Amino acid sequence: LNGWWLPIALPFVAMMATVGLGVSYRNQQLQTLAAYDELTKIANRRYFDQYLEQFLKTDKRLSLILCDVVHFKAYNDLYGHPAGDRCLYQVAQAIKSAVRDADRVARYGGEEFVVVLPNTDELSAEQVAQRIRLQVRNLEIVHDGSSASRWVTLSGGYVTRQSGVVIDAHSLVECADKALYEAKEAGRDR
Repeated sequence: LNGWWLPIALPFVAMMATVGLGVSYRNQQLQTLAAYDELTKIANRRYFDQYLEQFLKTDKRLSLILCDVVHFKAYNDLYGHPAGDRCLYQVAQAIKSAVRDADRVARYGGEEFVVVLPNTDELSAEQVAQRIRLQVRNLEIVHDGSSASRWVTLSGGYVTRQSGVVIDAHSLVECADKALYEAKEAGRDR
């Protein structure tokens, strides 16, 4: 009679474990949806903002690249939004493949992307930015609506925070944005 409860309790324990695993899986799915951009399959702006805020609390050096697709509105107007969506996905994947696993790539908004490069100096940031630019150019996505190139290209700006320097996330992004606009004024695709 000591084991009479086993036939009743074991199915109940198995059912509770299954429900618990299902809830855990669903929570993980919701966290993924909240952190990643559905279209490009990279991190979204919300994730980037949180990540950058956390990283800036450390004393470590970091570089940040802000880039956007050159004349993307013209691309969308010429080829249509489905083609624009495919273009953004390909560009995001090209950017992601051009950086280290430790780096964070996110869609900043629209056709803008941001890359956080932990422990990266200015020279390395410039090299990564050039590698990203060439990676996207090498996709050879035709862009007849661009005055900068026959292909879809990127313009980018980067900024480096040295270790020990205190700067808020907004100011850091603003500096990268200023560098991006300097690249655009200098002729784009740079």
